[in-house]
Amino acid sequence: MQNKPELLLPAGNIESFYAALKGGADAIYLGLKQFNARGRAQNFTNAQLPTLIKEAKKRGVKIYLTLNTVIKNSEIPELLDYLHFLNLSGINGIIIQDWGVYYIARRFFPRLSIHASTQLGIHNSLGADFTEKKGFERVVLARELTLHELQAICKKSSVETEVFIHGALCYSFSGMCLYSSYSGGRGANRGICTQPCRRIYSTSKKEKYLFNLKDNQCIDSIHLLEKMGVTSLKIEGRMKSGEYTYRVAKAYRMALDNVENIPEAKTLLDLDFGREKTSYFLGKDVRAAVSNKTVAGVFLGKVERIKGSVLFISSKMKIEPGFRLRFHIQNTEKQETVKVRSVETENGWYKIEAGEKHIRPNSEVYLSGISDIKFPSKIDESNSKKIAQLSYGIKKRFLAEFTVKNIQKRDEFYFRIDSMEWLRKINLNEVDALFLSFSKITWSRFNSAVPFIQKFKHKIFIELPKFIPEDSIPFYTELVDRMYKSGLRNFVISHLSQKELIPQKCRIIANENVYVFNDAAAKAITSDGVYTFSYPQEIDFETLFSLTNKSGIVPVYFHPELFYSRMPIDMHDKNQELTDDNNLRLQRFRRNGITSIVPDTPVAIFQSKNKLKKNGFYRFLIDVSFESPSKNRIKTLKSRLLRSEQIQPSTTFNFVKGLK
Repeated sequence: MQNKPELLLPAGNIESFYAALKGGADAIYLGLKQFNARGRAQNFTNAQLPTLIKEAKKRGVKIYLTLNTVIKNSEIPELLDYLHFLNLSGINGIIIQDWGVYYIARRFFPRLSIHASTQLGIHNSLGADFTEKKGFERVVLARELTLHELQAICKKSSVETEVFIHGALCYSFSGMCLYSSYSGGRGANRGICTQPCRRIYSTSKKEKYLFNLKDNQCIDSIHLLEKMGVTSLKIEGRMKSGEYTYRVAKAYRMALDNVENIPEAKTLLDLDFGREKTSYFLGKDVRAAVSNKTVAGVFLGKVERIKGSVLFISSKMKIEPGFRLRFHIQNTEKQETVKVRSVETENGWYKIEAGEKHIRPNSEVYLSGISDIKFPSKIDESNSKKIAQLSYGIKKRFLAEFTVKNIQKRDEFYFRIDSMEWLRKINLNEVDALFLSFSKITWSRFNSAVPFIQKFKHKIFIELPKFIPEDSIPFYTELVDRMYKSGLRNFVISHLSQKELIPQKCRIIANENVYVFNDAAAKAITSDGVYTFSYPQEIDFETLFSLTNKSGIVPVYFHPELFYSRMPIDMHDKNQELTDDNNLRLQRFRRNGITSIVPDTPVAIFQSKNKLKKNGFYRFLIDVSFESPSKNRIKTLKSRLLRSEQIQPSTTFNFVKGLK
């Protein structure tokens, strides 16, 4: 008999925790104050966690802890204490994305059950099987998968699977968005995303929302997911109120327990106070998933007029005391929130007091909350026992295990190209390695037997993409096999699981998408048979120079993919250029069914080459992807790098300003 899936609810504060329990959650995921991808949520203290676990256990509910950010090298000592605390806490599992966290947890705290965060990018059976081999108990699958793809993964893999079924969506694949980091150093992978996908963008024809996704709602698919064998159905929303958590929990609990309850459950979800809804890739039309409104809540009406601080509101729904109203100021991105204390009516309009809030006539009015259900807002911490931190000696011994002695070597120069036209522009006698990052169409036309390729086969690396959908695994399996048989034995992987496609005795490099922000991550990757790795594009000099492992490849020139998405965007013209509301010029590319948004101006840190060498780094990557092939460009870039000279126009991303 098929087991019913676990209903997994979020808790960003104490009220939400109790709301999830009351709503019928089988499990709750939450974060403490550090190392979680919802840094703006209230979150919980270490002292509160034992009580939360005890309260949940009394009701047979599991608690999972989100530890799903990348960890800077300077934070590793704190992380060791944190994992030691969690190891003794009785937590049911930790959700992670950093390979350094993985390495430390498996090596030193093996009792901890590990779940692979959606930010780890598990999107096919290859990734699911690999993480199971590595000791992960569960994988949180990418939100961008179709029902067919989910079914194939569940059929082929035995690891537990978790699927998002409700809540906010990111335009980019989770963990593959650099926009917030690029525009202000507030990295999504550090839990402080500024949501650039919710902003207005300009094309040659008009200004519009291009990347602003509606909220996910897949209640019609939950019984199909149950039949597939999905282990856990996950609700997004650690930034949301207890009211949201309770209503959504109750709705999905009703629907899971009896399919005939789905119509009533949908009525409950109409008051989840979120955005417009989409069934996203589990549905049929992803183009309808983009909304022209960013405001969340139930639309009520508009502000008809204002007299002093009193608002006169037209509303399709009765406004009552206790309502929280959100006002979207017309022709701006500004919003104001007012809690209704008292209500009067006049000429069919509702009169409420706005106080000092700056609201204009014609502002749209949304219901963002109803204070009709109360949940506890405090928790007893009196029985919490303080767990001793690890001793200095134990920490020192742990840290020594992944500390590397730096050995300075000669400079090595790596190049990446994304079209075959570049092959005629590059003198391979002057480079140490060339990454071929081609589309499926280009690979289908690529002839590895030509004399030029065979002459330099020791320098040529075949690079696999970040996203390989389930039905493309055979294509890349055949590609690797074909290249191997032609004598090409060098490969670049974009996901650690892709090494499973590559035969023994090949040289494998993990690219910048396999994040290395700390020495433990470098140890995890290199001890798994990977020759070397690239440091992340969003890293900063402070973090880079703190690493003892200097053998990685430093990206010194590139156009970062700010958005990397399976979603198309509707620009209505052939021009691929657009700008954001800060006048950042962008380019749109569509390859292998993936939309990439990259800045027009490259990132370049050539002027810092001498500083990098002084700090022990000797491998450098110049990435000319998203540029028109040019022999002169290659010469210019190489000569400027050799002389440690700045190239303009360019930016330095986070290298100088820092990653928060």
